[in-house]
Amino acid sequence: MGTASSLVSPGEVIEDGYGGERGEACEIPVEVKPKARLLRSSFRRGPRVIGASFKSTGSVDLEYAAEYERLRKEYEIFRVSKNNEITSMQKKEAKLDEENKRLRAELQALQKTYQKILREKEAALEAKYQAMERAATFEHDRDKVKRQFKIFRETKEKEIQDLLRAKRDLEAKLQQLQTQGIHIFGPNDSDSDDNQTTVTAVGTQCEYWTGGVLGSEPSMGSMMQLQQTFRGPEFAHSLIDVEGPFANVSRDDWDAAVASLLQVSAHVPQALWSNTVRCYLISTQDTKAELDIFKKHSSVLRRMCESLGHFYLNVYFPEEDAASYATVRKQEIERSSVCVLLLKSTVTSSVVEDCEEAFVKNPDGHPLVLYLRTEEDNSLTGPIRQLLERVNGADQAAKVKVVDHSSSAEEGAKLIYTQLEKIIKQELLGSEGADDDSKDSAIDEGREEDLGDVLWDLHDEQEQIESYQQACSSTTSHLGFQKYIDRLNDMIAAPPPTPPLLVSGGPGSGKSLLLSKWIELQQKQSPSTLFLYHFVGRPLSISSEPVVIIKRLTVKLLQHFWSISGLSMDPSKILEEFPRWLERLSARHQGNIIIIIDSIDQIQQAERHMKWLIDPLPVNVRVVVSVNVETCPEAWRLWPTLHLDPLSPREVKNVVSAECQAADLRLTKDQDKKLERHCRSASTCNALYVTLLARMITRSGWSLEKSLEQCLQCQDTLSLYRLALKMILKFLNTDRERHIMKEMLCLVFSSHNGVSESEALDLFPELEWPALSSLLYHLNRVCIVTLRCGLIRFEHMQACEAVRLEFLGGGSGCASYRDKLIHYFNQQLSQDFVTWRVADELPWLLQQQEDKTKLQLSLLNLFVSQNLYKRGHFSELLAYWQYVGKDKSSMATEYFDSLKRYEKSCESEDGMTKLANLYETLGRFLKDLGLPSQAVAPLQRSLEIRETALDPDHPSVARSLHQLAGVYVQWKKYGNAEQLYKQALEISENAYGAEHVTVAQELESLAMLYQKQNKYEQAEKLRKRSVRIRQKTARQKGHMYGFTLLRRKALQLEELTLGKDSADCAKTFNELGVLYYLQNNLDAAKVFLTRSLEMRQRVLGPDHPDCAQSLNNLAALHTERREYETAEDMYERALEIRRKALSPDHPSLAYTVKHLAMLYKRRGKLEKAVPLYVLSLEIREKSFGPKHPSVATALVNLAVLYCQLVRLIINPSVYIVHSSSAYSALLKPKAFPGQQRDIVPPACPGPSPGPPPGGTCLEHLPRKASRKHPV
Repeated sequence: MGTASSLVSPGEVIEDGYGGERGEACEIPVEVKPKARLLRSSFRRGPRVIGASFKSTGSVDLEYAAEYERLRKEYEIFRVSKNNEITSMQKKEAKLDEENKRLRAELQALQKTYQKILREKEAALEAKYQAMERAATFEHDRDKVKRQFKIFRETKEKEIQDLLRAKRDLEAKLQQLQTQGIHIFGPNDSDSDDNQTTVTAVGTQCEYWTGGVLGSEPSMGSMMQLQQTFRGPEFAHSLIDVEGPFANVSRDDWDAAVASLLQVSAHVPQALWSNTVRCYLISTQDTKAELDIFKKHSSVLRRMCESLGHFYLNVYFPEEDAASYATVRKQEIERSSVCVLLLKSTVTSSVVEDCEEAFVKNPDGHPLVLYLRTEEDNSLTGPIRQLLERVNGADQAAKVKVVDHSSSAEEGAKLIYTQLEKIIKQELLGSEGADDDSKDSAIDEGREEDLGDVLWDLHDEQEQIESYQQACSSTTSHLGFQKYIDRLNDMIAAPPPTPPLLVSGGPGSGKSLLLSKWIELQQKQSPSTLFLYHFVGRPLSISSEPVVIIKRLTVKLLQHFWSISGLSMDPSKILEEFPRWLERLSARHQGNIIIIIDSIDQIQQAERHMKWLIDPLPVNVRVVVSVNVETCPEAWRLWPTLHLDPLSPREVKNVVSAECQAADLRLTKDQDKKLERHCRSASTCNALYVTLLARMITRSGWSLEKSLEQCLQCQDTLSLYRLALKMILKFLNTDRERHIMKEMLCLVFSSHNGVSESEALDLFPELEWPALSSLLYHLNRVCIVTLRCGLIRFEHMQACEAVRLEFLGGGSGCASYRDKLIHYFNQQLSQDFVTWRVADELPWLLQQQEDKTKLQLSLLNLFVSQNLYKRGHFSELLAYWQYVGKDKSSMATEYFDSLKRYEKSCESEDGMTKLANLYETLGRFLKDLGLPSQAVAPLQRSLEIRETALDPDHPSVARSLHQLAGVYVQWKKYGNAEQLYKQALEISENAYGAEHVTVAQELESLAMLYQKQNKYEQAEKLRKRSVRIRQKTARQKGHMYGFTLLRRKALQLEELTLGKDSADCAKTFNELGVLYYLQNNLDAAKVFLTRSLEMRQRVLGPDHPDCAQSLNNLAALHTERREYETAEDMYERALEIRRKALSPDHPSLAYTVKHLAMLYKRRGKLEKAVPLYVLSLEIREKSFGPKHPSVATALVNLAVLYCQLVRLIINPSVYIVHSSSAYSALLKPKAFPGQQRDIVPPACPGPSPGPPPGGTCLEHLPRKASRKHPV
């Protein structure tokens, strides 16, 4: 193959495009092909041909030399050409490098210019926004000042005119009185505040004249601020009457008692048993139509209860099956929150039994509703009439609410639903009040929690309370715990410093039971000691999370010292700061602080999270923890230890004998010996094993011999639990029931915290309530399951383990049951109904199933995350996102994008309110995560929505301003934060008043901000004001709440010792009504005051003076609610009783006269008010003498009353003469009502334009405890 030169013709010139900028022309020689003959001859082999010439061979060599020379020249030319090309490329590369450097320099210059312009733009925008903000603030302040000045000017002008007119009238009246010889006392001549009275002109509205003898004592407003001694409604306006339990209680006594009162756990029947509204339905075949229709309506009740954090359950046993569930029915009636009886024409024995238990034996235990379906002629059959008479005879307190109906079944069911809804809202869940005020009250109640950084789950707290109460209700007298209690007392009393005390023992040895009983005894013996306890549940449950435990203990500790502000939400900081809080607050506590943590070894990574136990404790702090002896960490084994030994043979025999006696059984001597020989090893003589063994022997349904034989084959608690499961399976009647039992227990095992009864009915549609109730009853009898906070849970860890081994094959089958629960909670999620149960269970189940995609989707449901965050499950929410693999920034972006998508679907006002709450929750969550830059946007958006959808002065706007200011504090932008805090403070003061707890929180935040700016003087002023407000509100809420619990406990003890009807019980009812009245809980106060009145009428008689006291208190309550007709009737009845029973000058009689006169005057019944004013004057004359200043005040008030009768008294002089001449006749109150007087009382003058200067008026004084923000 030739070279490239063979492709061109001889003599052709080509250009070289690679060398230099221009090509160089060069002539390439043409290749000359050698002759084929010569080539062939040169390579020919064989003998030399004769006659060949030597010259021909030489010529060939010459030709090759020429060829070589030619190729060499060609190569040299090619090399030169390529060198030229390389030189040219190097020059071009150098030129491009220079161009690149120049362009890079220009680009850097442009970037600097861009950054400079961008900064200038941001500065200009910031200046613009600040200018606009200042302008808006200026305009707002200017308009506000204009309005205030206008109102101030008009008010002062009117006051000046009124004062000038009153001055002229007073001068004229003074001259007339002096001419008649009547002496006028000056304000300095009196030793009583009652004489500080102001005179108004004749004919003006005289509501100011509630001063003096009729209104000069402390008002109800001042009572609600607790400025006076604590008295009930009867003593709220008078210092003369010293009745009641709180007359001599000083403020120091209240402060000293707060710690013990707030931890009172009175064992009184609660309205809700285990967080469930249980509606027990008693029905006959005649009312089955109403019952079926009501069950359809009850879904609305269930949704309402679940939205408030409670469960709802219809409890109903059909007539045909009621006889077989007698014991279960009795238990359900005791647990029920409300009982409903539906009657028409017939009754059965089961209905009579249920009515006897619910309506006759315990009519005061729970609300009762009686639905009576009558015919058109209103005739009742004999059995119905007899039953109604029994119910009516037992209902001494009028607790039964009767629904009498004669129309269709649909309307009857609707009436039952309406009545139940009212009972649930007002009496059971405590959301009483009118519908118009419901939103306001909800905002008022939730304000403190929303503003603070501490969010807490009440379900966790209720679970702990129920765990403690269930342990306290167990019998321990047969377990020999007294020796351990004495040793606990000795170890706690040891001189400090003392390390934590370790209570150890095997599983089921009774550690939780011992600690509960010890706490109960210590609370009675040491009321000044503060007890903080926590019972840890099974592993992986919420109660075993270390952050939840430490946070709960910290909050409980801080609640006893007025405030819980300053507590961090960061999980690591919560664990780190607890020892500091404990040391700081223990120095302020007068007594000891004892912390008890049961089953501490069940806490996740207990040794790492509870390392504060190793540090030295404060002098007055003691810590008691219980552990399993097998799982106790090595570092804790050096602490002082109280080990629970196995039960002795005598204690074993006592436990078994007690169970047999309760079941009316008796063991033979041989059976006793078998039990004694069996219960000798460590595994067969612990408390749980012996208790379970005794229950299985007596309640198995088998013969005693067979039960004993089966149980004695089990050598440990776990095998005994497995036998109990098999025993209950055999006890069930059908395979369907056995299948449901297995499935339900597996679901409880696979869930996070348990399954509720209503959820079990949803998961098993074929399961009827009687079967479920009976199953739970039998499982509870053998200590397998219990109900705690409305959830079905395992009572002991060994029961949980037995279910895992018996039904789940060691736990391998949990995935299918978790899928079933996930499907159930996803259905609720698809209906946009997120309850605390969905938020607790669904993310945890998805995490256990290792489904990260669905877990992230569930977390991005904004209401799920909001529910978790607002209930304080901050660390749990973070753990889910960490498991998904998202960092903080990406998580914030995901939430914000999800909110943007949700915002597009929000159109209604309610939707916008929810959207604002979601934005605020996201902002607070990001702020707690330490992402203030990303928290600003959602908080600002929440503020914008609330200002637009609600009102710029709405309290929710103040909440947004408060949260936004907190972000600026983190940014150290103190100027912006101060302005936002001040705006929030102004809104809160306008909405709630200057002495509300919300105002105190704003003041604390502002004081903390000033302290960071080293403005200590301003911070101290605000902090002192905040402390005063908190002390005042704490006395209203905390102290009164503690005394209410104490009085309810006293009431229970009195009922047990004296019987339900006694004068002491009636007095306690009255005092409870007083306390609830002082807390502004008027509905609860009415219930107790009514019960007090009815009991006193039954025990003491209707004319006893104590009945007059109850009537007075009820009248004061009805006056507060503006139910004047009822109040007037009660005051009149009280006055009649006291006139007959008391002396004419008795102070209690003066009290009733005074307030009835005020009520008459308020309603415009002046002709009835005059004799009572006169009677009050007469009592004062007899009590203090005719020349006492208070008598003069009463005279002036009586004159003012005549001033209001301006239509007949035209001439003031005639009025004075008339009043003077009639004075002697007016002092005879008995003759006054019979006289005919031509006096026409004017209409009620209505509210006065301002507060009374000399006294107080109940109608026009604002009640700070019930003030709500303007709608």
